[in-house]
Amino acid sequence: MSLPGNLRPLDRYRWLLPREAAAGMRTDGLIYASQDMLADIAADRAHEQVANVACLPGIVGRSMAMPDIHWGYGFPIGGVAATDVTRGVISPGGVGYDINCGVRVLRTNLDETAVRGRLEPLVAKLFAAVPAGVGGKGGVELTPATMEEVLRDGAAWAVAQGLGTRDDLAACEDGGRISAARPAAVSNKATTRGLRQLGTLGSGNHFLEVAVIDEVYDERVAAAFGISRGMVTISIHVGSRGLGHQVCTDSLEDMVKAVKRYGITLPDRQLACAPLESPEGQKYLGAMSAAANYAWANRQVITANVRRAAGEAFGVEPAALDLSLVYDVAHNIAKIEQHTVDGRQIEVCVHRKGATRAFPAGHPDVPVRYREVGQPVLVPGDMGRYSFILVGTDRAMAETFGSTCHGAGRVMSRTAAKKQAHGADVQRQLAAKGILVRGHSQAGLAEEAPDAYKDVQEVVRVVHEAGISRRVCRMRPLGVIKG
Repeated sequence: MSLPGNLRPLDRYRWLLPREAAAGMRTDGLIYASQDMLADIAADRAHEQVANVACLPGIVGRSMAMPDIHWGYGFPIGGVAATDVTRGVISPGGVGYDINCGVRVLRTNLDETAVRGRLEPLVAKLFAAVPAGVGGKGGVELTPATMEEVLRDGAAWAVAQGLGTRDDLAACEDGGRISAARPAAVSNKATTRGLRQLGTLGSGNHFLEVAVIDEVYDERVAAAFGISRGMVTISIHVGSRGLGHQVCTDSLEDMVKAVKRYGITLPDRQLACAPLESPEGQKYLGAMSAAANYAWANRQVITANVRRAAGEAFGVEPAALDLSLVYDVAHNIAKIEQHTVDGRQIEVCVHRKGATRAFPAGHPDVPVRYREVGQPVLVPGDMGRYSFILVGTDRAMAETFGSTCHGAGRVMSRTAAKKQAHGADVQRQLAAKGILVRGHSQAGLAEEAPDAYKDVQEVVRVVHEAGISRRVCRMRPLGVIKG
């Protein structure tokens, strides 16, 4: 087959997009994919966005995309790019509208047999305990004063309210809080949108999933993560809700003006950006970090409600189920990190949009409990197949600024998915496979039909074979709640 965008194979899973492929590219592009994935990438034209990102001022290393790549706003979803903190830019398109959309996994002391006998009441309790759907309102209503605390302290705010433990914070990326947050940089409109949404799941691809670990690939790392074959887990996938969306909207308005002010030339206006050290760049970094903290608080509040609901479903105190946090990772975020580039340590702003941090063993930012083996990497799939837990690697640090894939990646638009499937049909098909699904709308279920996504096993196989993360275990869904 002809390769899209002048891609050249470096090996079976790495495809180089040379800087000569498009005008204005300051560096090469690199796409992680199998040969079979290239047709979808070409049809989606997401490789063109990899080339566009390579035009950003101050980009260091390559413009990269993971195997779950698909078309996004400015950056492709699955995109990774780092910019020099002193001469580079920060771009809201490199984070997206759902700031710190991320996932956390809770382990339990339950097995599949125990959960099968209580699956319907468990899913019903979870469905009732975690508000979902478009514009869903949560059980935690904030005042402007408490909102400022949430934006500043993230998951720690929820723990201080009795909605978790310090062990939860120790198992979160960055402890569930970015210190660069500037609550004052968040607009009143964004704050207002977030006042009644803390503890809610939202809609789209956000979910709660009850699953069982059915394959373990690395017993040593799995033991370090406290997981084992046959164990039931509960995953929570959600971000910063309306507050984060508004932060992105507000920031893009600022950035469009900044592009003109600083004389920045871009191939796509959706890449609107500003020098990181400029007032506009610092304002976005502060507001984006605050929205990320809101997302961590959101997942922490949901965790407390999941624990309570699970205890009610089984008629025990939540502590009896040992619902402890394995890890929590961000998927849409820009972070200031230290990385080695051309043989020297420099400070860069790493944009991960639909990509997961994947730090290796020994890295100081990996929680102490996992430092001997590396950071857990949580990769959800679609609701009809599998999800995975991986572990970070040294090769990721050397090649991808410590990044890997974040999920399955769409191959079908939401509109196309709704034309192809009906929500009720999706429910019946999944029920035939032993998967109980509850959703707030039939249209929402149709949009999230398994066929709308790549097979996450193939995505994971690529990053595993490429060495930028390693498989630890696979999780098979038993019950799913969608917004």
